[in-house]
Amino acid sequence: MDVKEILKHVDHTLLLQTATWEEIKQICDDAVKYGTASVCIPPSYVKQAGEYVQGKMAICTVIGFPNGYMTTKTKEFETRDAIANGASEIDMVVNIGWMKDRKYELIEEEIRTLKGACGEKLLKVIIETCLLTREEKIKMCELVTRGGADYIKTSTGFSTAGATFEDVQLFAEHVGEGVKIKAAGGIASMEDAEKFLTLGADRLGTSRIIKLVKKEEASGY
Repeated sequence: MDVKEILKHVDHTLLLQTATWEEIKQICDDAVKYGTASVCIPPSYVKQAGEYVQGKMAICTVIGFPNGYMTTKTKEFETRDAIANGASEIDMVVNIGWMKDRKYELIEEEIRTLKGACGEKLLKVIIETCLLTREEKIKMCELVTRGGADYIKTSTGFSTAGATFEDVQLFAEHVGEGVKIKAAGGIASMEDAEKFLTLGADRLGTSRIIKLVKKEEASGY
């Protein structure tokens, strides 16, 4: 798999709390130059970034980030606001406490509500795999599928660990038809990126891959 093919699957990401407009502008420039799938940025920059790229790049943003324990109504408002500002892809964080409490109906309904708010825009569901048991991850595959989301995503990149090959393989075995996989957090090499794609991931959430292409120090998300 060549570098250009890998880059087509990258959500070029900057979600640090300290992110400035100049840094957001730079990742937008890089995303357009190198042909990534999208830029994934904080909600407060969506409108500005959309105006800046002028349709040359998909704008992805995060909802309920990074902890996921906001109310469903709050997440729904965030989602509608982000889309009104020009977001074309939404990455939401599930309520992990609800998973631990086995409140499966609430999780599924929240996913369905946010997909309703997204309409034709993509909804990716972040389940934070590092905080879940194997059984909980499998259950989340079921809930994401039934809730009508477009993707299941491994991680925020802000918890105790990021994507693993094992989790992507597990997703591939248990998600329903039509649900794609996004691996995110800690993808540090082209070899790892290619392996995630080979195992079944369709998107890679990372800031490091572009840095590797630019021969910069590959630190960060």
